[in-house]
Order: sequence, then structure tokens, then C-alpha cells
Amino acid sequence: MSSNTPGGKPIPIEVIEESLYEVRRKIYPRSVTGLFARWRFILVFATQLLFYGLPWLSWNDRQAVLFDLVQRKFYIFGLVLWPQDVIYLTLLLILSALALFLFTAVAGRLFCGYACPQTVYTEIFMWIERKVEGDRFARIRLDGEEWPWDFHKWRVKVTKHFLWILIAFWTGFTFIGYFTPIETLGSSLLHLSLGPWQTFWLGFYSFATWGNAGFMREQVCKYMCPYARFQSVMVDKDTFLVTYDKVRGEPRGSRSKSVDHGSMGLGDCVDCSICVQVCPTGIDIRDGLQYMCIGCGACIDACDQVMEKIDYPKGLIRYTTERAIEDQESNQSAIKHILRPRVLIYTAFITVLASAFLFSLATRNPLRVDVMRDRGALAREVEGIRVENIYRIQIMNASEHPMKVQIKASGLDDLKILNSQGKEITEISVGPASNQLFPIKVSAMIGQNNSGNYPIHFDVVAQEFDDGKTAMRTREEKSTFIIPR
Repeated sequence: MSSNTPGGKPIPIEVIEESLYEVRRKIYPRSVTGLFARWRFILVFATQLLFYGLPWLSWNDRQAVLFDLVQRKFYIFGLVLWPQDVIYLTLLLILSALALFLFTAVAGRLFCGYACPQTVYTEIFMWIERKVEGDRFARIRLDGEEWPWDFHKWRVKVTKHFLWILIAFWTGFTFIGYFTPIETLGSSLLHLSLGPWQTFWLGFYSFATWGNAGFMREQVCKYMCPYARFQSVMVDKDTFLVTYDKVRGEPRGSRSKSVDHGSMGLGDCVDCSICVQVCPTGIDIRDGLQYMCIGCGACIDACDQVMEKIDYPKGLIRYTTERAIEDQESNQSAIKHILRPRVLIYTAFITVLASAFLFSLATRNPLRVDVMRDRGALAREVEGIRVENIYRIQIMNASEHPMKVQIKASGLDDLKILNSQGKEITEISVGPASNQLFPIKVSAMIGQNNSGNYPIHFDVVAQEFDDGKTAMRTREEKSTFIIPR
């Protein structure tokens, strides 16, 4: 099939399809050194040291950071969170979103360029690729059709993918180690006794890391990441972005180092295209702000090196603002516009929420109590002199220290709390980070009160023992006591 141009000449169907769908062109980023390359290395190293190292840290004879979904407990160093503490997760997610908005308003996609997992693992995989296959032009030649699949090419490709899969497997293993104790997981792996779900997620995350960082790379940033799409509504003329100075650089063109380019009517850009060659998403920063730019600064390092070689001032591509470019201001002058309304609003919200979050954690009562009536036996007479109501009391110790708990009931005269054997309860022991459910009976003398429903209070007092120190925790729960006719 084909279509026709206005002149009647047929257009091949391949051209029509290529105009409708962008055909992916493999990108071969060139290695670069400089200030921003060093910062990327530092942040890649720091984030991965944190990610790979945290599951192996111990705290109170357990894993320091563990999200135990089976036991429904989240351990974060000395903090133990339960499903009832979902408010903390909500606050943390809101704080993370506001921080992302703040960073974007101040300096664009800083997170994307330096700390996003997609960027971090792509950097790691590209580093391995350069070490095994060589830099940009060596990789292009190796992947070209003119290079046959000989022993050298097979050896290089197999080595690269073996190292990629090794990193991807260790990443998947570490990720699962945040949800299953990593030492137990490692032992199960060595003895080939992983459970079906552990095996599935290990394979899934390993494959996802290998595929995203090894093959999809910039496609994730361009088409799968929603942040790339809505970042434009969070930046303005005073946002610091990786920017090409068109006023200084245009018109671009090649020239000899010894020639006065000003007399030739040329700008400072020598049109070497190295800024395009080092870009991990393959864009040309000289075309202006684009949603595909992740703000990594690789083009800044590359351009500065070229400017240095031809004795031109650095900063043709730099972190600056649109207003600074238009008004020809220095970065020092542009910094004065950082504290604008949207930045102040984001900062105020983050400060208030972070303060509330920290205050709530600091004053959090680790003792939780829930009293439930037994619906199977609301009230009954015992030995003709007392009436009993049956309850189930749930006591949760959200600390990592044992507790001695005393329970008292008030609201009616001569209330007694008995266990299931009919003996009066004086004290209950609750272990660290544990949740215990106790059936109890509350009894009162017959004849002292008329029949009906009476509100009563359960006063729970716990002693928390922490390395010889004792802390008192209290809770009060309401319920009703039924006296039958």
C-alpha cells in the first residue's frame, strides 16, 4: 500500500509509518568528566551504598530496616510501625511529593538527573558497558553491520550481559531483603528452598532492572515516567535549568581556534555536537527546554571542556534561569529570585508537616489497647450473686521493650476483672513488639444497680522496661456493661 503526494507520486508505506510512530534510535552516550559527572558518581555511590547496605545492618538483634508484611510490622531502626500507623506513611508520601515539587521549582529535574533509580542503574550499566565494549565510537562500530558476529564480539557481549544480570540479580535480591529477613532469604537461596512468591519477585525485579537499565533506558524517562510530563507546570522563568545561552552561542559554526569568530559573525558555539553525544536521552540542549532533559549536567561538562580547549569563557551551557538568559544576568543575580511565592509556600508546607511528623513520632504512645465485647455472650449471672460481661481486650506493645500491664475497670461499684478461669487478673506480661488478645470477664454484684446498659472505662497502665529504666504508659478505653433483667 502507498499514498500519493499532491503531485501524484506515491509515498512508501514505511515513510508513513515512521511519521506516525517514532522509531527508536539506539543512543550511545559518550563518557565525560567534570564537576557534574563527579556529583553523579558521588550520588550513585551514596544511594547504592545505602540501598545495598541497609538490609545487612542489625538493631536489637534483628534487621534494622525490615518491612515484614507477613507479621504486619515495619521495623525502622528503633521504630516499630503497625498497620494502625498508616498515617505516618501518608505524611511521609505527602512530604516526599512536596519536596519533589520544591526541588523542581528551584532547580528542575535534579532528582531525575542524580538520584532516580532509573538514572542510577542506567549509569551503573553504562559504566560497565564502557569498560567492556569501549567508549561511544567503539560501541557504534561493534554494533554495526560491518562487524561480524565473531568470537570477539560474542565474548564482549556475553561478558557485558553477564555483569548486567549479576548486578540486576543482586538488586532484586536486596529489594526482597527489605520485606523478608535478608539472612533468611540468603540461606534459602543457597539451599534452593525459596518460596514461590520469593522466587517470582526475585525474578521479576531482576528482569525489570536488567531490562530498564540495559535496554529501555531513556525510553522510561521519555514515555513511562509521568514526572517528565507534568514538570513543565512546576517550572517558571526563575527555575534553574540546564540551559544553552543562545544569545552568546548563536549563530553557531565551526572555525579555527586562531580566527576571530566575532568578525566572522559567529557565536561561541563551534557546533561540535559533543553536547548531544554525551546526553543520555539523546536530545540537543541547543533546541531549548525539552521534557526529555533529565538535568544531569553532562552537556555542561562536555561544553566547558570544549570552551577551555579553544580559550573561550565557560558557561555556554550552564545551570541558569530563563530570566537570566533573557536579561543577560549572572547566576549570582538570578539566585536572588529563588525565594518567590511558590517556593515559600512549598517550604512552609514542608516545615509544618515535617514538624508535625517528628512531634507525633516523638510523643507516640507505644501502648495500644482495643476492647471488644463478646457478641456470643453479652451478659450472664454467676452463682446467683454476680453478673458477668465477657470482653476481648487486645494489647499491642509497639516498643521493643517488654511491658507489665495492669487493667482496671470503673463506672460501676465493685467491678472485677477476671481471666477465662475465673481468677482475678492482677498483671499481664506483653513482650516487645507484640500483639496479644486476652479474653476477660468483668463482673459486678447483682442488686446494686438496676437492669440496663452502663458505660464503663478500662484503665490500662503499663510499665515499659528499657535497660533498667522504667517508663509508664497509660490508655483508657470505653465500653458498656449490661445488667439483664
